[in-house]
Amino acid sequence: MEKMKTQIKKIDKNIMGLIIIAVLITLVMGILQPKAFLSVKNFQGMGSQFPEFGILAFGMMLAMISGGIDLSLVGIANLSGIVGAIVMVAMGGTLPAMLIGILCALVVGAICGAFNGFFIGYLRIPAMLVTLCGLQLYTGIGLIITKGPAITGLPQSFTLLTNGTVLGIPVPVVIFAIVVVMMCFLMKSTTYGKELCFMGSNHIASRYAGINNLKVTMITYMTSGVLGAISGILMVSHYNSAKSDYGSSYTLLTLLIAVLGGTHPDGGKGKVIGVTLAIIVLQLVSSAFNILRVNAFIKTCVWGLILIVVMVATHLIERKKVTR
Repeated sequence: MEKMKTQIKKIDKNIMGLIIIAVLITLVMGILQPKAFLSVKNFQGMGSQFPEFGILAFGMMLAMISGGIDLSLVGIANLSGIVGAIVMVAMGGTLPAMLIGILCALVVGAICGAFNGFFIGYLRIPAMLVTLCGLQLYTGIGLIITKGPAITGLPQSFTLLTNGTVLGIPVPVVIFAIVVVMMCFLMKSTTYGKELCFMGSNHIASRYAGINNLKVTMITYMTSGVLGAISGILMVSHYNSAKSDYGSSYTLLTLLIAVLGGTHPDGGKGKVIGVTLAIIVLQLVSSAFNILRVNAFIKTCVWGLILIVVMVATHLIERKKVTR
């Protein structure tokens, strides 16, 4: 009995809370709208939606663990998608063209991330300012390239990246699962993961401990940029076109997911599993809103309200720990 109590105490309360919320949403919607919510079609639909903002959320998580933030993720995603789409169309839409287009998109994401990382890590400009300016810069470059309208003419086969399935599982879910595994490995099994958490907890102490803060910051924002590019590729496949204003609501959503998943707003703490569960919970809530026909403006308001509540709760819990 004592062993069981000890094991229960060891369970992360945040993760347990997210699991309970997910189960409750499923039960409530299963009672209210069983045919719509519990249908295979609905779950496949959710599977093609959440990887877009879910992968972006991991980029936000990394930036927040480092003690910063990345508000430019949506801009990076769209710019990367635009470049990738241009390459695909210019090369005729063949399979090699699609692969080269995807590679170009990933390179653009890494370059944008390196740009952010340099200003944050080397010039020590606050991450919020750098990435907010970056969002405008990357969106602006996208507008200059496209001149406003969406880039079309992509190969129809490229839509299989979001519409296709592998053994009945949507391809985006497979891509998302691969990203989750890679993120777990990065955070738990690499020196970088440990250095990132240490640096996020205390930048000065990490420097005295021999950690190269600039290197860690550069890797963080470059990885975040690549994750943004992957999301951008999925968005291009989803809409079968590329534009600079796709996913405009994702910035708030990724920030909400990161905080809801247990990433500390001040840095130094964050779990991949927590963020993964938060992504699933938010998708379940979003799907429930859609089925219940809740107004989109109300949905945005709810996201903001949840973010405020979670951040206030986190602050109060931390303050209580300090007073003890």
